[in-house]
Amino acid sequence: MTTMKAAFRKADGLEVRYAEAGQDNGETVVLTCPWPESLFAFRKVWDRLAEDFHLVAIDLPGFGQSERRIELLSPTAMGDFLVRMIHEWNLGPVHFIGPDVGTSATLVAAATHPELVRSLAIGSGATAFPLQVGGTLKDIIEAPDLDGYRQMDSRQLLAPVFDGIPGGLPPGVRADYLDSYAGDRFVESARYVRTYPTELPALAERLPKLTTPVLIIGGANDDLVPQVNHEFLHERLPNSRLEPLPAAHFCWEEVPDLYGGSVLRWLKQAASES
Repeated sequence: MTTMKAAFRKADGLEVRYAEAGQDNGETVVLTCPWPESLFAFRKVWDRLAEDFHLVAIDLPGFGQSERRIELLSPTAMGDFLVRMIHEWNLGPVHFIGPDVGTSATLVAAATHPELVRSLAIGSGATAFPLQVGGTLKDIIEAPDLDGYRQMDSRQLLAPVFDGIPGGLPPGVRADYLDSYAGDRFVESARYVRTYPTELPALAERLPKLTTPVLIIGGANDDLVPQVNHEFLHERLPNSRLEPLPAAHFCWEEVPDLYGGSVLRWLKQAASES
């Protein structure tokens, strides 16, 4: 059971699903949903983090159950959206927890507006170039087009993914994930990762100049986004820490105590130094 309560709020003219909790007088942490999940991916660490911080979790536009705008489905555009949202919601400066697709977007936000980003906790998202990805993610990025995926029922594609997470998912969370990518929502959200071949080289050039503190955390046994992506970041980010976890891709689901503990220690340290 989760204490997370989701609602919708306008950001940049879009209906964005969010959840909020924690300390009104605490520093703000923005959590961006991983793909193909939703903000409920953070349910297992939510209460623990909320004891010390003001939390705002969001479904990124086009992901989860937030409204889509095609033009935002790239790391650069999504990073710019996050900056606009911070201003519009009067949140900043913030810490970001940005697993998976949030990794590249939050790095862009920190690179372009360092004054708004106090720290990052990222990982499980492709960042290395040349691309180092596997499985279905590699297939989606390299497909000549998405016509084949448009013919598929996204539920049949994603259900085995969710059912393969060790320990399984609560029925309500599993249903939320599947509903979030029903119809054309999964195939349209895939536009984001298909920009990686052009977006990641430009992002890589920005990394050595990014002085924001960065925790790089993810599963050491991730076949979709191998550990080399984390090493790529760690080698280039001058103020980063690398923490591999004994898990596969969905480490926040698989080892939530380890994930939550590492992120909480990181946030407390970053807050004390900011």
